[in-house]
Amino acid sequence: MARRAIIIGAAGRDFHNFNVYFRNNPVYQVVAFTAAQIPYIENRTYPAELAGRQYPDGIPIYGEEKLEELIARYSADEVFFSYSDVSYENLMHLASRAIAAGASFSLLGPKDTQLESKKPVIAVLATRTGAGKSTIARMAVDSARKADLRPVIVRHPMPYGDLRVAVQHFKDYSDFKKYDITVEEEEEYADHIARGVDVFAGVDYGRILEQAEKLADVIIWDGGNNDFSFYRADCTIVVADPLRQGHESLYHPGEVNVRLADAVVINKVNVAAAEAVERTAESCRKLNPKAGIFRVASEVSVDLPELVRGKRVLVVEDGPSVTHGELREGAGVSAAKMLGCRLADPRPGAVGSIKKAYEKYPWAGHVMPALGYSAQQMKELEESINAADCDAVLLGTPADLRKRIRINRPAAKVTFEGRDAGEPRLTGYLDGIFASLR
Repeated sequence: MARRAIIIGAAGRDFHNFNVYFRNNPVYQVVAFTAAQIPYIENRTYPAELAGRQYPDGIPIYGEEKLEELIARYSADEVFFSYSDVSYENLMHLASRAIAAGASFSLLGPKDTQLESKKPVIAVLATRTGAGKSTIARMAVDSARKADLRPVIVRHPMPYGDLRVAVQHFKDYSDFKKYDITVEEEEEYADHIARGVDVFAGVDYGRILEQAEKLADVIIWDGGNNDFSFYRADCTIVVADPLRQGHESLYHPGEVNVRLADAVVINKVNVAAAEAVERTAESCRKLNPKAGIFRVASEVSVDLPELVRGKRVLVVEDGPSVTHGELREGAGVSAAKMLGCRLADPRPGAVGSIKKAYEKYPWAGHVMPALGYSAQQMKELEESINAADCDAVLLGTPADLRKRIRINRPAAKVTFEGRDAGEPRLTGYLDGIFASLR
């Protein structure tokens, strides 16, 4: 008799684990998914078209708060944890809830979940959400092109819309509207598209791999949160954030990534205290003494600095980085400091789900997270930005909100790029990796 399983996730790793490990697996019957971290991703159904012959009606998705109720309702034997950027404390609270409700609690590793590519794969991972993976992925793109290789980005999934769309292929900005993507998705895709790099994402990463391999000389896995790669990598680069020093050994699966790494990049060394940089490097070295350690500066620039210089500004930062990623200062705050700005308090004018976000994530209080997972939330984000007592708005999110909502103050946008900040040089390491693949 098949074991009855619940997969707890956040619309990403959970679906991949199902597709690779559980779909058509007679040992298990998946009775439900649960969803956390991201709003509006529960109360859906994983579609029968993707679920396989064992699931003619698809698989229901519930909120994680119903875990105990679901274990009882479905007589679940086992709960599989399948998302990322969770503290060890919270991970074990989830395990305790599952076990106390009568189920076993399990984690799946790379051997059971990673797919093999016909093309070389360079994986860019992180210790925490918002460490700067995409910055390092862009540096990898530059090195691949220098070696006359065509890179393709495969992005960790963010399937917040129609789950029947197994493969999303982004070639230009028009595809953003085609797939009706959220602000968070734009944050991850926009900079790659601006550089003329094809980006793949979606739900079924086996099908995605087949399509990416047709275009790519090399696949660059641009990770999400602090998850490990869905594809077996020829080289694994892990980005550590000294602004959250010590987190590399406190959050799952960030520590896994460091232990898997061929190279560890200590990012943001230009904005972090030197002591924090060195302690982060030493922490990573203890976890993985064989990995090379590289230091990179994350340098910000502002497209219209004259609109914000010296003014009282509302800073809008990348959403997940400052919510469940717990990043207190992102690119927007760095740019504000550089331009002598004062920070406006965004909380008094916040409405709806934006106001609730400050209650759930109180450390985000001096910036506004760019939350836009639904039309209603986009409206609330617009109202909250326009209600702020400020002279101007500084957009630290990679998504250009000026094209999505009406902002009634002067608004400037921050961009950021990685630069070598010492020896050995990351660019030299990357150039060597891609030269060996020619």
